Amino acid sequence: MTSSFSTVTSYENQTKRSINNRFIQRFMTDLIRERLDIWFIEHREQALRAADQVLLNRRSREKAEKTRLAVKRDLMQQIDVSNRVKMFVDCRTQDMTRREIYIVEGNSALGSVKMARDSEFQAVIPVRGKILNCLKADYNTIFKNEIIMDLIKILGCGVDLPKKYSKAAPPFDIGRLRWNKVIICTDADVDGFQIRTLILAMFYKLTPELIRQQKIFIAESPLFEISHQVKRLESTYFAYSDQEKNRLVESLEEGRIHVQRSKGLGENEPGMMWNTTMNPETRRLIAVMPEDEETMRDTFNLLLGDDIPGRRACIEKTGHLYMEMLDVG
Repeated sequence: MTSSFSTVTSYENQTKRSINNRFIQRFMTDLIRERLDIWFIEHREQALRAADQVLLNRRSREKAEKTRLAVKRDLMQQIDVSNRVKMFVDCRTQDMTRREIYIVEGNSALGSVKMARDSEFQAVIPVRGKILNCLKADYNTIFKNEIIMDLIKILGCGVDLPKKYSKAAPPFDIGRLRWNKVIICTDADVDGFQIRTLILAMFYKLTPELIRQQKIFIAESPLFEISHQVKRLESTYFAYSDQEKNRLVESLEEGRIHVQRSKGLGENEPGMMWNTTMNPETRRLIAVMPEDEETMRDTFNLLLGDDIPGRRACIEKTGHLYMEMLDVG
């Protein structure tokens, strides 16, 4: 504990967190150096441990700074031949009012979507399995996740971080967004729904303004393919829920009806993918609409956060509605 007195005091800034009076600085420096010299001589072992800890802290700071600069550099640079994101397939147009990016589930879905898309304005990138739950991960862990970093790099608009972490990445700027629509496209099963929710949680934590600006969409993929044959005429219909399937089957005339449940986007024919999921004239897109901040926070916390009692109660109340989607075989 030390104390000092000076009739001339000047502060570093308006918050007065530190004094920058050079006389006090000189006095305190000399005093601390003198006392430390004595302590190092009298307590050699403790002094060596303290020195090791100082060096360890310095290396940690230097490593953190290198990581911060690397993250910022990766997110700021333009995507070109030299730094292409693995498995990312771009579109041709540079008209930002037309460009769409499909985030799909796995490499098998990538193949179907890649063949089905209109390569003029539709790009695609796969995510490999269930991505990191950003709601429960700290920012350092998020910035080390390759899949999330690739997605943010492709978006091009940076991330919206608290001030504490703002130096770790370029600031969010929606004017730099490279897409008119960001479309999440996963299988119509429980695993696909969870991946969809994890991706939405990533947007909520890192780029919430994209939700507020209604740039995020969900592509509905059909759950059933229904073939209807009357004599030699055969028609094909698609249903996106069990209720829609039942209504459609009941409305069909007599004849041969075959109902096939979707096996996943990777099993779909390109023509089917285009008509049901990618054609702007016939696809079904769900716009992710912003709620008030409190509702969004509570909802994500219920689904993926720390509200475990609330999540358990929600499953008990509504879980029966989704039992038919579980593969119990």
